[in-house]
Amino acid sequence: MEKKTIEASTRTLTGKSATKRLRKEGRIPAVMYDNTGKSELLDLDDKEFAKLFSSVTESTLINIKIDGKREAVSFIKDAQYNIIIDKVIHVDFYEVEAGTLIRTKISIRLDGTPEGVRTGGVLEAGIEDIEVECLPKDLPPRITVDVSGMEMHTSIHVKDLIIGEGVKVLTDPLLSVATLKFIKIEEEEEEETTEEGEESATEEDSDAPDAE
Repeated sequence: MEKKTIEASTRTLTGKSATKRLRKEGRIPAVMYDNTGKSELLDLDDKEFAKLFSSVTESTLINIKIDGKREAVSFIKDAQYNIIIDKVIHVDFYEVEAGTLIRTKISIRLDGTPEGVRTGGVLEAGIEDIEVECLPKDLPPRITVDVSGMEMHTSIHVKDLIIGEGVKVLTDPLLSVATLKFIKIEEEEEEETTEEGEESATEEDSDAPDAE
């Protein structure tokens, strides 16, 4: 289980003017929800959150220290990103309890290069994440799949993934994660060349003068 830490402060003011003032002060407005539907208003240092955000996935557990008094374990449920100013402008967290099952998605990362790619094969990525159910302590930050040993015309499916104990996969086990196949590019090029040659020959015949 991977866990990161960030400090936060409680906030009482809401509305556009309040959140705009927060952002000018270098703070990001945030909301933390729990499994009962309750929510808590927070704000975070934008620079500290930017560092955190660049190193986490949707399944990374984050230890939020609120007002320096209490801690809440959560993960990022949603982050609103403003492409104009190149910053996250609002964050939603989901608080979890140590002994309560959670459902979330884990990202999939393909690692390595199959030998078949060097001989003309193409590695096609399938789904990018899977949905799982587990206790917070068993939640992996990501799934790394070694594709270096894949043979031509083979696939890796969800059912083939190696996942830690205590994690129940909810995604269809037959969905493809990666496929290695051979694409016959040379034959297509040869057909195009033949067609071009036939067209040229036809044009030359049509331009030739009639015999007397």
